[in-house]
Amino acid sequence: MRCPMVAGNWKMQGTRASVAELIEGLRRQELPEAVEVAVFPSMLHLSRVSDALAGTVLRVGAQDCAVQSEQGALTGEVAASQLVDGGCKLVLVGHSERRLILGESDSVVVRKFAAVKSTGMTPVLCVGETREQREAGFTLAVVAAQLAAVTDALGVQSLHNAVVAYEPVWAIGTGLTATPEQAQAVHASIRAQVARLDAEIAEGLRILYGGSVKAANAAELFGMQDIDGGLVGGASLNADEFGAICRAAGM
Repeated sequence: MRCPMVAGNWKMQGTRASVAELIEGLRRQELPEAVEVAVFPSMLHLSRVSDALAGTVLRVGAQDCAVQSEQGALTGEVAASQLVDGGCKLVLVGHSERRLILGESDSVVVRKFAAVKSTGMTPVLCVGETREQREAGFTLAVVAAQLAAVTDALGVQSLHNAVVAYEPVWAIGTGLTATPEQAQAVHASIRAQVARLDAEIAEGLRILYGGSVKAANAAELFGMQDIDGGLVGGASLNADEFGAICRAAGM
């Protein structure tokens, strides 16, 4: 039985005041015990959020890390080992905004995935297609290639204690959402791809859906067989909305 997960990606949002307010709102939420809940603040606020949420059920993750796990001379980057020291338990890897806007290639994503794994943290591998790729009928091929980049380089065993998040690029921050059936089709394809390599790992792999997830659509999305929770963007900046999404995952 896979434990559902709801993860809030705060992206490049937040001030000291707004983050403090959000933390207080999260601490007031009644969160289901059967759902793993995590938040991903900006690097600037990571340590503060980690300290403030210590002793709660919420886990804290980072939105990115360097390609090397150890500390070194790499100005402006943060090593995975430093994130562990800062209280992180998870790291987003390969988010579409980093792939498309910052030009991260599959090879860079693989190196970051490996760096996270080497520290014992949980990588959350983001995959997804653009609108143009979906309209051309390439959704499953694009997602399969992004996933295969990791399994080909690191082996299917690397997906043990990892999470995959399917985020159709056209649904991120646009208000558009894949229908539950559209999302389920991609999630099922991901699980089948992993199952061809290792059925046990496929069965235990949590696959989250991301892309304009809200309290209003969460229950229907999470009710699909292969959708194990959500990677939430804008809605995670509202504690009450995020709490409602978490409770939907526990239904």
